[in-house]
Amino acid sequence: MLDTIQTRNIINSMTAQEIRQQFLDFFRTKGHKIVASAPIVNKDDPTLMFTNAGMNQFKDFFLGNQVPDNPRVADTQKCLRVSGKHNDLEEVGIDSYHHTMFEMLGNWSFGDYFKQEAIDWAWELLTEVYQLDKDRLYVSVFEGDKVDNLKADDEAFEIWKKHVPENHIVWADKKDNFWEMGETGPCGPCSEIHVDLRSEEDRAKVDGASLVNMDDPLVIEIWNLVFIQFNRKADTSLESLPAQHVDTGMGFERLCMAIQSKSSNYDTDVFTPFIQFVEEVSGIKYTFSYDLKAKSDIAMRVVVDHIRAVAFTIADGQLPSSTGAGYVIRRILRRAVRYYYTFLGIKEPFLHRLIPLLANAFAHVFPELKAQESQVAKIVLGEEKTFLNTLSKGISRFESLTIDNNTVSGQDAFELLDTYGFPIDLTRLMASEQGYDVDNKGFEKALAEQKARSRADAVKQVGDWMVLHDEKDVRFVGYDDFVVEDAYVTKYRTVKVKKGNQYQVVLNKTPFYAESGGQAGDTGLLWFDDVKIPVLDTQKENDLIIHIVKNLPENIGATVKAELNIKKRMAITKNHTAVHLMHAAMHHVLGDNALQKGQSVDDKKLRFDFSHFQKVTADEVAQIEQIVNTKIRENIPLEENRSMPIAEAKAAGAMMLFGEKYGDEVRMVTFDKDFSQELCGGTHVDATGQIGVFKILAESGVAAGIRRIEAVTADQAEAHLNKELTILNDVRQLFKSTPNLVKTVADLQNENKTLKKELDQMRMQQANALQGNLRASAENINGINFIAAKLPLGDSNAIKTLAYQLEESLGNAVIVFGAEVKGKPQLLVAISKSLAESNDKLHAGNMVRELAKEIRGGGGGQTFFATAGGKDASGLDAAIEKARTLVA
Repeated sequence: MLDTIQTRNIINSMTAQEIRQQFLDFFRTKGHKIVASAPIVNKDDPTLMFTNAGMNQFKDFFLGNQVPDNPRVADTQKCLRVSGKHNDLEEVGIDSYHHTMFEMLGNWSFGDYFKQEAIDWAWELLTEVYQLDKDRLYVSVFEGDKVDNLKADDEAFEIWKKHVPENHIVWADKKDNFWEMGETGPCGPCSEIHVDLRSEEDRAKVDGASLVNMDDPLVIEIWNLVFIQFNRKADTSLESLPAQHVDTGMGFERLCMAIQSKSSNYDTDVFTPFIQFVEEVSGIKYTFSYDLKAKSDIAMRVVVDHIRAVAFTIADGQLPSSTGAGYVIRRILRRAVRYYYTFLGIKEPFLHRLIPLLANAFAHVFPELKAQESQVAKIVLGEEKTFLNTLSKGISRFESLTIDNNTVSGQDAFELLDTYGFPIDLTRLMASEQGYDVDNKGFEKALAEQKARSRADAVKQVGDWMVLHDEKDVRFVGYDDFVVEDAYVTKYRTVKVKKGNQYQVVLNKTPFYAESGGQAGDTGLLWFDDVKIPVLDTQKENDLIIHIVKNLPENIGATVKAELNIKKRMAITKNHTAVHLMHAAMHHVLGDNALQKGQSVDDKKLRFDFSHFQKVTADEVAQIEQIVNTKIRENIPLEENRSMPIAEAKAAGAMMLFGEKYGDEVRMVTFDKDFSQELCGGTHVDATGQIGVFKILAESGVAAGIRRIEAVTADQAEAHLNKELTILNDVRQLFKSTPNLVKTVADLQNENKTLKKELDQMRMQQANALQGNLRASAENINGINFIAAKLPLGDSNAIKTLAYQLEESLGNAVIVFGAEVKGKPQLLVAISKSLAESNDKLHAGNMVRELAKEIRGGGGGQTFFATAGGKDASGLDAAIEKARTLVA
């Protein structure tokens, strides 16, 4: 008994790193190949933004599109669940177990072992290696489903009876114990393993079996064993798969909680080092409370969870942005900022300071963050600075809201969320501090309408594949051939989109390059005998090359001639090779840290995002451009190794990009081994001379530490240069072909600057002359110095300065000005701050909105200063007259 207790104590003291390693070592002994985590950003599957389960990178094996080199695989996978059906973002930090990013430990069998081994090994690992108490473990088994005509999983039940008593086996329905990849695709019954972490006293009161799948925070699922044996078709029917597979997923954070005998994931050493750092910076003690009133505890959990999701997605190549996956990451980051700003009293950027701790903690398992630690921290810092500024503006916007019946309208609450990133709970908090309510029903209605619009835009119904030939691999021959004469359709399906039907066609072999790695997909024609079918685009779904067409021929089984749009392909190819040359040139000019962070290459131009912490100077841009054009003129031939062991490619010094998933065999593209060597699956010119010419159009910043270059090549570059020369010649003609055009233009600019300065001085003199007359015209209304006037000034800055000067000299003042500025009517309301604070009826923002109705416009601002613009200048006099009624 003492030995058992000692063993159990040793297990309890296992660190998270040791727990993870034990899992991988265990399955290595069972003949599994240990593979690296796929990037958390899902680039090859159009149905997913992020990797949300361990099986994502193996989807093609389950779908039959690929055959694995080892039928047994295990790994730990970075996952993210914050969008779509797994949208748990608002729960994160509130409870003890929801997360944005989490690790999924998993083992897989592709047509090899099935239920017996999966169950036996899971039990062995949990009870013999991890020493979890067998009496605290419960398992669930699929009870069957009449609608799908599925029988109960008696096979799994009988296997489990060897390990646990029957009262620890729970029969569960399809909702909990039948796993599906999506609306269609591979699926099957599953068996979940749950652990009861309650105290002995609580366990004696309520049987653990009754709490399985009942959302009890201490009776939780830790491992799901999925037995994939069916395929769900588009008509919802099921068919048996030719081979049976195992897909298991175990939440790493929950496993650590169980092994370390904690009551929350956040109490394990996966999170505690980061919580301790937040405590030190904020000066607030973490109290381990899950009371909704314990806002600082919730904020700390939000911060330490969200920084993991943000850091690893950026490290895997996804920058925060305003659309798509980048918007999701920005939302997560901003939620963390809102919490530390509001509930931890941290008013300066803070998240970026957690990056070094995070990078060191995961260096041995996810080294990509450590390798980019400085850059990721700078990107996060830039995002924090921007949002803290936005947050400040949002607070100002809140303060300027028109409040009716002591209630913030639902539309205003939604605008604060949609425009300023304010969550509804922050709006409610700020409202309650002012003694206001929030129209929650109105807010929910506005939010629901936005979601409905988004869903309507994204509606797409995908039909079942109609299989004509059961072939696993699609042969891409487009590196060598632009036309294939003897292809045939292996399968096709219908896709219903908003604008009508499209069809997705898969050939046994194709010259069409599918959109991937930033290179646009090919277009062209598919000939079915004499029937011509245009290919609108070519896309990739995992490793499947899909041709998008608007219609199908009657004889879909005919021999197919697949023919590229060669002109378009060659233009794309020239741009893609130019990207490689430019990337290499950047390393010569900017240094080796100028690494690719994204690209978009089509037949018109190339766009290249790269890491660099300052603006690329005009001289550096010129150097990069000159190096690329020199390499073009050298006509360097393409050297290509299409199937090279990745270890050899690394040894050769090939450039490898973070966020890309490389296989055991890779393709290495070289243009002079001492200049450009990259792993790349895209298309390239046979020799650099085919590019013709390269011209950089623009250099800009897209995020903190990330720059962007846009450029053109060949015909597009020639057209651009000709256009610029034409403009230059036109300018020369305007200046009568002056010999020194630059000096002439500079002289003209200086003259214009001098005249503008003189004009500004004249305007200020005019305003100063007005000031005495306006001060003399001030009325005393109930002790308030009131001025309302239409001004003959056309400069908004001069009007603002005049208002401030008058308010300062008069004190206790309300000043309303109207004027035409550049042909548009403008209104300004300025109120002494002390007056605005002491008189609830005087609110500059509310007043200017009311006055703006007279000029058919709108505006807003703070309690003491606000402006408005409009469309009808004839209403200015009425607005000035109306101002008096708002003060009297």
